[in-house]
Amino acid sequence: MARTVIESKTKTAIIGFDAPFCVIGERINPTGRKKLAAELEAGDFSTVEKDALEQVACGAMVLDVNAGVVYNSNPNPNETEPPLMRQVLELVQGLVDVPLCIDSSVPGALEEGLKVAEGRPLLNSVTGEEERLEAILPLVKKYDVPVVAISNDDTGISEDPEVRFAVAKKIVERAADFGIPAHDIVVDPLLMPVGAMATAGVQVFALVRQREHDPVPLGRDGSRGRGQHADGPRPQRRSVDRAEPGDRGNQGRHQLCRCRNCRQGLCRWRTRRAPPAAGLRPLPPRSGHALPRT
Repeated sequence: MARTVIESKTKTAIIGFDAPFCVIGERINPTGRKKLAAELEAGDFSTVEKDALEQVACGAMVLDVNAGVVYNSNPNPNETEPPLMRQVLELVQGLVDVPLCIDSSVPGALEEGLKVAEGRPLLNSVTGEEERLEAILPLVKKYDVPVVAISNDDTGISEDPEVRFAVAKKIVERAADFGIPAHDIVVDPLLMPVGAMATAGVQVFALVRQREHDPVPLGRDGSRGRGQHADGPRPQRRSVDRAEPGDRGNQGRHQLCRCRNCRQGLCRWRTRRAPPAAGLRPLPPRSGHALPRT
């Protein structure tokens, strides 16, 4: 069974089907966060420090670091992102001891991060696009690091899981031409949220089953599909939240609580199991939890 090893100076994280679930924290990313983007352009790293420490405290085993800010003063990321990536990476690895994932669409920023990263970081990412393959795979080989392989190519993102799997195989095979072992390719099969694609749930299971018959090492995003599926309107999320992937019938159902904390995802009652035949007896409003019938 393929296992991908990611290392910091003192800690190791492993991604693999026979390894414990690997949690990657992705808060350090200015995409869609105007406040963080403005702070980074101004040289203020206080939010980065806060996000790094909080994610590790909450159980993140790897931290993803993205410095993709489009500066108002200079909109060319090829000039601005590499030095910013160096600054952010040096700051983060000085605060926490978990392995890092260097995340950028700019090859120069990826290499700048690789130059200063301690240990063996994860590189994010390469796609099946020819230009991207030629730019990223030499870096992966030069610095001997694992890389996330995203299953889209020059034609875009296919809705057919077989096509996405074929793109993943192509990346693994091209990496082998550079002398990069398959266990250093962590495939992102691009699991889509059910709010955007009604067949997304079926596609997840098709991709996982395909993995059983082919040695392509699916990994990082394949293992966080439940979070992807839960994106979207609340009505569609309830059935997803009620059971974990792989649960059968009522045997995997959670006790559901109607308190405010549960709606915020904070209530510990959500993680407790109910007996197979148990129902829920709601209590009056504001009076506490919904308890199993006796």
